[in-house]
Amino acid sequence: MQLLGQSITRNSALLALFALCTALLIGGTWLATRDTIALEQRHAEEQALLEIVPRERHDNSMLDDTRTLQPGGNDLGLREARPLYIARQSGDAVAVIVPVVARDGYSGDIELIVGVNADGTVAGVRAVKHRETPGLGDKVDLRKSQWILDFNGKSLTNPPPAQWGVRKDGGAFDQFTGATITPRAVVAAVQKALQFVQREHASLFGKPDATQKEPTA
Repeated sequence: MQLLGQSITRNSALLALFALCTALLIGGTWLATRDTIALEQRHAEEQALLEIVPRERHDNSMLDDTRTLQPGGNDLGLREARPLYIARQSGDAVAVIVPVVARDGYSGDIELIVGVNADGTVAGVRAVKHRETPGLGDKVDLRKSQWILDFNGKSLTNPPPAQWGVRKDGGAFDQFTGATITPRAVVAAVQKALQFVQREHASLFGKPDATQKEPTA
C-alpha cells in the first residue's frame, strides 16, 4: 500500500513537471512569435485598406490615423467600437474608410469597410466578414465575384436616392441570381456609410461637403 502511494505521488509529480514544462514552452513560443504575428496582422489590415485607397493617393499611415466609432447613434450598425481610417495627402484628408455592418444579411451580419473620397464618391467597398451562402450570397466577396466593384465612383446623387437599391426593387444595382437579400442589405449599408460621411464631412475632412445643397431661405 505504501509503495502504491509512493508511485501515485511520483507520477503526480512527474505529471505536474510535464505540465509546467509544456506551459513554459508554449509561453516561450508565444513571447518569441507575438511580435511577428502582430506585424503580420498589421500588414494584412494595411493591405485591405490599400485595396480601397492605394498608396499613391496618400502619404500617411492609415492604420495610425484613425477615429474610434462607437456602436449606436451613427446608423452604421456597429456592434462594437471600430476604427474609422483617414487617408491624407500633405496633411489634407483625401478619403476615409468607414466600417459598417449590414445586420440584415441572409445569414446574419455582413461586415464591410467603405472608402469615401472627399468629394463624396465611393473609393471602394470590401466585405471583411460574412457567413453568406457559398455560391449565392458569398458573391459580396471580391474573391468570388466582382459585384462589389460596382460601387466604385457612386455617390448619394449617383444614382439618385430613389435608385439606391437592387433592380428587383427598382434600384440601380444588380442582385445575384437566386439571391436578393444579401445584395439588398449591402446596398443599404453602403448608402448609410455615405450618409454618415456626408453628415460628418466637416469634422472628417475639415471643410463642408460641396455635394450638399445650400439651405434655401
